[in-house]
Amino acid sequence: MVVGADAGDRFGIGWRDRLAAGIFTHLDEIDAVEVIAESCMDAPARRLRSLRALGREVPLLVHGVGLGAASVSPVDRGHLNRMARVVEALEPCAWSEHLSFVRSGGYEIGHLAAPPRSAATIEGAARNLRKLRDVVGTSPAVENIATLMAPPGSSMDEPCWVKAITAAAGTPLLLDLHNLYANAVNFGHEPFEYLRRFPLDAVEVVHISGGAWMECGGSAPDQSYRRLLDDHLHDVPDPVFLMLEVLGEFCPQSLTVILERDGLFPSMGVLLQQLRRARAAVAEGRRRGLAVRRATHELDAA
Repeated sequence: MVVGADAGDRFGIGWRDRLAAGIFTHLDEIDAVEVIAESCMDAPARRLRSLRALGREVPLLVHGVGLGAASVSPVDRGHLNRMARVVEALEPCAWSEHLSFVRSGGYEIGHLAAPPRSAATIEGAARNLRKLRDVVGTSPAVENIATLMAPPGSSMDEPCWVKAITAAAGTPLLLDLHNLYANAVNFGHEPFEYLRRFPLDAVEVVHISGGAWMECGGSAPDQSYRRLLDDHLHDVPDPVFLMLEVLGEFCPQSLTVILERDGLFPSMGVLLQQLRRARAAVAEGRRRGLAVRRATHELDAA
């Protein structure tokens, strides 16, 4: 599904109106653009035509944030129908949705929450994802989400849960590296070991972004603790670029890497520099992986 560097990788950016001029000016350095589906659901036909025309210039992806597929509750059919209309109107090369909980019993919580990681939510997510495929016509890539608290009622950890859902639903994975990094450091996991436990063979799309540390807990020193918040308002941190190297090494399949930024926008030059660094990270990982495979082949042949 990807074109770009030697391995077919591509590197792009999330469409935001504030970035529109910079994106159009620098399409020679941008291999893909990702559009938030919900920003298009009530958009005039003129805007949809413009975005579809952009998709003729550069591969376009659609990213959903509100379906809440990882739940024992069914997705909202009205929202799903609107999603299908956006995908039909924009004709993207791929689309995606979060593995999150957003509603139950008719109540919307207005937030992407991590559901209990259990057999019940695996079954519910697989059922919802099949419904998404039937209505939209293609399966979405599913994204791991960040959480500031461990989901209560869980019987398994996040990597096992994500792997079980992608296997049960037959969907590709959108691996958000900053979400993964935040969950790892917030809950005491070694980030790179944590990364290797995800189903890397299922990864097709990668998100990179930044966040900020926040102080939590009570006022007393022994009650306070820190959490890394994924806020899309800061530059991509060094560990995320190192994780991209790991993906380049262990994912032989083509990857589409999307830089997300939702506010506190730096100059377009700064964003493009982060894209260049992402390219270099994946390329370095691919060189390292190739060297290991060659050495292994030579040992086997000896």
